Amino acid sequence: MEQIKIVHRRTSQGTPGVRLFLGNGHIFITCQLYDIAVLLRDNQRFVVESIWVKNADEQAAAVSTTRLHNIAGKYTGKDDPVTLVRVQSDFSATGDVLFPYSIGHFVAGFMRGSHNGPLMPFKVNTTISFFDGPLVVTSQAFSMREVKFIELSDCFDHPFWEYIRDQVSHKALEIRRQGFSGCAMLPYSELEYGGIVEKMKKLDKKLKIKE
Repeated sequence: MEQIKIVHRRTSQGTPGVRLFLGNGHIFITCQLYDIAVLLRDNQRFVVESIWVKNADEQAAAVSTTRLHNIAGKYTGKDDPVTLVRVQSDFSATGDVLFPYSIGHFVAGFMRGSHNGPLMPFKVNTTISFFDGPLVVTSQAFSMREVKFIELSDCFDHPFWEYIRDQVSHKALEIRRQGFSGCAMLPYSELEYGGIVEKMKKLDKKLKIKE
């Protein structure tokens, strides 16, 4: 399955649309917000690459979407995405951008890259612990003056996020009780490490089709 990138922007008439990238080509289609939600339900297939302000050629967000194991054909290192987001003025408020991280979404990457787990908003330079995690997201905010970044701030270094981290910890423990089956695990096509893939190749030689 090839990866398709989605660029959410608006036409000159303000109609929402997405640009779909497949291989070396791309198409632009108009669609409603629910249509975009349908595309984004499959995290391993569709991703948001950038977001643009409506009726303006101003980019609000850029997301790294390259999958290393898709390029090399094997595990070559962790896929740690980076996002740059502009806030205030014509863009969303800082609080709007940070709010989704209070949910602790279940995402891929827990323990050896083969498990799903909740995304925990960490302070910058926090150490990793439980089950090689929990999965970490950090956020740093900068003010800008005369085209220079100033006044660095750690967005998740606040008492509110301590409560969120407690909630996400509970979610991490619950999904680990699921063991190595079902929703706790990545689908076979998304495994970052090659151990299970190599094991399946060996087992495949031993399996026989029942006549």
